[in-house]
Amino acid sequence: MKPIEDIKPLLESPKKVVITMHQKPDADAMGSSLAMFHYLRRKGHDVTVISPTNFPDFLKWMPGCDQVVDFESQNDKAMKALEGTEILFCLDFNAMSRTRNMEPHLERLHSVKVLIDHHLEPQPVFDFGVSDTSAASTAQLVYEMIYRLGDEHYIDNDIAQCIYAGTMTDTGSFRFASTSARVHRMVADLLERGLEHEYIHQAIYDNFLENRLRFIGHSLLNRMEVFYETNTAIMAIPYSDLKRFDLQTGDTEGLVNFLLSIQGIKLAALIIDRNSEVKLSFRSKGNFDVNTFARKYFEGGGHFNASGGRSSDSLDRTVQRFIRAMHENEDLLQ
Repeated sequence: MKPIEDIKPLLESPKKVVITMHQKPDADAMGSSLAMFHYLRRKGHDVTVISPTNFPDFLKWMPGCDQVVDFESQNDKAMKALEGTEILFCLDFNAMSRTRNMEPHLERLHSVKVLIDHHLEPQPVFDFGVSDTSAASTAQLVYEMIYRLGDEHYIDNDIAQCIYAGTMTDTGSFRFASTSARVHRMVADLLERGLEHEYIHQAIYDNFLENRLRFIGHSLLNRMEVFYETNTAIMAIPYSDLKRFDLQTGDTEGLVNFLLSIQGIKLAALIIDRNSEVKLSFRSKGNFDVNTFARKYFEGGGHFNASGGRSSDSLDRTVQRFIRAMHENEDLLQ
């Protein structure tokens, strides 16, 4: 994979470009993709953003979000956009399997493939890119790419809002270890350009329906289990809870962090029955590597202290698998 700055000559003349992200995109996936969308549009390219699936309502304030094509619900439009694609940008994921039903279509494209991501162990299928695990967010890498190409004059308020949203959420509102001086310098630059950050925080964190808060209360009271002997907490959510509280995409975002806030807890796991499969989210403190844990036990991966996985077993069997894995790693959790 060639360095991201080597793509500069390809961007000097108009191209047909598609930008995509991982399924069920979060604020970083959507923010980085839309920041790239606005940047490339300003350079004169024909750009389409395709999300593999739907995305949370709390992201629909983002500039350009109304132009994102949902591959599942707007398949004809998405397939037409993919025809003749000259450059494919893959943002906030590093393996084509993360795009769900888009995977075979992306693999067949004869376009230049570009990776911008901060997860571990990228798939070796990209022509250009940056895979920087020290970065706080993919949105940060988009910002830095724009600077590397000498195009910082293109950073307007739309781009700044998208970059800030992606970085704010992936750093836990700037409290995670990934929040480096490099991140703060970027935010300072965005603020100096006129970014109003308070609105973005409210749009993402203070914009939910009542049912989500009741669901969180129910989950904390009835679905949480703490294993102090291994410094681990889990929350197992049956599909019936998702239906009972009428949860929508994104409503479980951040729930796993409640578990990690318990004193002494080093490993937190949110295990959710999505009906089609069981999804797992892992968070850790200190030196417990949940990326390795997810890859070894649950066909997943991600970051050192934040990762995810999946299981085709029932919710109960998945929980039991997790408990066995937890005990196998008991020494590392002390």
